[in-house]
Parts: sequence; C-alpha cells; structure tokens
Amino acid sequence: MIRQAIFHWRVAIKLFRQLETTDILLFHELSAPWLLLFLAFLKIGGRKRPLFIMDTRTLPMEPEDKASWKERLRGAFSLQMNVLANRFFDGRTAITNRMAESLKIPPEKLWGVWPSGVQLEIFLQTTRRRDFLQPDEPIHIIYIGSVYHERNLLPLAKAVTEANAEKHVFTFSIVGDGNARSELEDYSREKGRFVHIYQPVPHEEIPVLLSKAHIGVLPFPDEEKFRVSSPIKLFEYMAAGMPVLATKIVCHTDVIENNDIAFWAESADQDSLLNALNRITENREKLAEMGRRAASLAQRWTWQSSADKLKRAIEYGLNENRPNQKVV
Repeated sequence: MIRQAIFHWRVAIKLFRQLETTDILLFHELSAPWLLLFLAFLKIGGRKRPLFIMDTRTLPMEPEDKASWKERLRGAFSLQMNVLANRFFDGRTAITNRMAESLKIPPEKLWGVWPSGVQLEIFLQTTRRRDFLQPDEPIHIIYIGSVYHERNLLPLAKAVTEANAEKHVFTFSIVGDGNARSELEDYSREKGRFVHIYQPVPHEEIPVLLSKAHIGVLPFPDEEKFRVSSPIKLFEYMAAGMPVLATKIVCHTDVIENNDIAFWAESADQDSLLNALNRITENREKLAEMGRRAASLAQRWTWQSSADKLKRAIEYGLNENRPNQKVV
C-alpha cells in the first residue's frame, strides 16, 4: 500500500508538470482510486486536464470458496473501481464487448474494445521447426500459462491418463506456476509417464516449447471470468501453427468461429475432455493441415490489429469530448 501511494504520488507530480501536453490518460483499475483523487484536485483547482480513461482487461479469477481474504479484498476492490469509473471518469475501454456488457459500462462511457493479440514474427519459425507427427508417436499436448485451480488442468490430466489406459497415445506438458501446481505435481508423480509439470519460462522461450508439441489446450470452465476474456495463449497456439483442444465457451468460439482448427469439449468435465481427446486420436492425420489453418487465422489477431482498435477507440472518444483534437 505504501509503495502504491509513493508510485502514484510520483505519477501525479509528473502529470501535473505535463498537463499542457497530456490529452488522454489511459490506466488500469489498480490506479483508479489514486487518479480519482488527482482528478478531484484538478477540478477544484480549475486546471486544464487530460481525459481520464480506465481500461479493464480481466475479472477477479479466484473462486469465492477458495479465495484467500486478500484475494476476496482484491476482487471487491476491482468491482468497486468499476462502479466509480462508470460514474466519475470520462470514458472506458475493455478487452472484449462481453467484458463491457458484464461490467455494465454505460454506452456513452464506452469508447471501444481492444482484445489480446500475438506477435506473429516471434512464432514464425515455430511452424517451420515443428516435427510432424509420426505414425507411432504419442500426441504431445501442451498448456502454458497460469496454473490455478480454476484453469481446470487436473480434469484434463485425468482424461489423458484415461485415454492412455490401453496405449500411450498422449503426453501432456504443463508449463507455469500457481496454486494448483502442487496438486498437479502429486498427480504427475503417480502418473508421471503421461503428465509432466515444468517451471515457468521466459516468454522468448515459449515458441521453442510449442515447436515440440502438436496441440495447445485451453480446458477452461464456462464461467463469466473466462467468457469475457481474450485468451493470449489461444492466439499464440494458433500463431505457432497448432490446432487446439478447447472447451466450447464464447471466448474461444468467438475467435475460432467455424474454422476447422479446434477439437471441442462440450464442457469442462473429465468425460467431455476425454471425448475431445478421442476425436484427436481419430483425426491425428489431419493435425498438420489444421495447424496450417490455425497459423493463417492468427494473422487476424495481431497486436498491431489490437493497437488499431485502441487507436479508433481513442479517436472516437476525442471526437465525442474534444472534437478539435487529433490522435498523434
């Protein structure tokens, strides 16, 4: 708390010195209470001020029954900042339209949405380095990201074990850290032949890991915090030339649509995930072609495209609030 206060005090001093040249202040909800005080100070003083725009990228992730008191406090803070932003700030941006709807952002306050994306050039060599699946080779599925209970990785690990009951068909790698890691490590020790847990890696190493796998997995449950999201890992799997195993929830279907690059699990339970694994086994000869289609689809979801959406949002907001200014 003290570090936050010191940091935002320095931000306020810097902004105060740059009021004449600052037109828009785009910030995360963590900064909202401090910047609300700064906004009140500017209004009381009658000073020229920038437009204050709060950007929201995620909802609280921890389930209520498993959240610590700090996590519950953080979640309550996030929701309260949303209420304050809708009332006091000049505008809002969000990661998806579904996020804006979930937060009940007033249409007159919503400047625009800008989703996650991917740097295609980072993953360009991944598709070229990938070894195509050999006839007797186990299918290597991979998850890279936060390893938390709500990510639903243990049911998928159990589904992999069940799919391998008669023959080693799948190998499952999990790369990351979080509160479900110890549980997954315990399971891996019991079923270590099939499920492997690895420490987090720097982002620049992710393309190399993906080049050694065949399918990226997104086994998230159908919950509001996932429905409103724009999952970066989906775009990275696609850019790496990989088909995906994904639950059939809107944050996935809105991106993939009718493109044949996914093996869908109708829900996040073990049986549905097992059914998706079985469909992968039945269609293993199609994986390379599905991966090429995924790489093509990823070209629609670059960070450059996302930046263009943010630029249009800012242009819209300026036109509504200060029509004589231009975005530079």
